[in-house]
Amino acid sequence: MKFKKEFLLEVLDSGEVILDSIVDHERWSITHRLVFEHEGKLYETTYDVGATESQDHGPFDYRGDVIECSEVEAYERTVIEYRKVGAVT
Repeated sequence: MKFKKEFLLEVLDSGEVILDSIVDHERWSITHRLVFEHEGKLYETTYDVGATESQDHGPFDYRGDVIECSEVEAYERTVIEYRKVGAVT
């Protein structure tokens, strides 16, 4: 599904984001994965922001006025972590 850039910026500012996590970084930019809800469905896309104060670009800059987003679904998974014996978590 396609969404206008302005709508996605509003989603980011709204605080109603399901997931916003860093998935990659390069020398000059950081890539985020964004998952949000719209009309009862979940969608995801990525956006880049500048990695330093010299890289002055914000989310969805250089992507055009319409951004393609993929419909996604939530699922549960089990993750095994490790800690030192006797450590409290």
